[in-house]
Amino acid sequence: MSASTPASEFVTDTMGLVLRIEHRQLGPAAKSIFEAVESGTATVYVPALVFAEILYLSEKQRIGISLETVENYMNQYPNYKEYPMSFAVIESAAQITDIRELHDRLIAGTAHLLGLDLITNDPIIQASAFVNTVW
Repeated sequence: MSASTPASEFVTDTMGLVLRIEHRQLGPAAKSIFEAVESGTATVYVPALVFAEILYLSEKQRIGISLETVENYMNQYPNYKEYPMSFAVIESAAQITDIRELHDRLIAGTAHLLGLDLITNDPIIQASAFVNTVW
């Protein structure tokens, strides 16, 4: 699904945040949202699982950033907000039946729980009937 109305709060998946911090190619909507966060006019929630995935990808040298890089970036732009893993997030993810991969499902579950669009370039998540996405 694609978002149809502008908003000021979003959730990001791992690659959305990584690509922004690494100054790599983003979709036009994602780029605009991250710029709005950095200027203080939008908020992006970062699910706790995103930090775990960044740790894993960094340790495997699949990405060029570390948890420290992410922490520094988020401290520089306070409109990025950590969102905890909770029972409510897991319950929300349990309702999502068209995303098989558990980590993606939990990240999508955060957006579903909050009723916010998810910044992602993942085609499986983009095809989900349970979450609106932007890229």
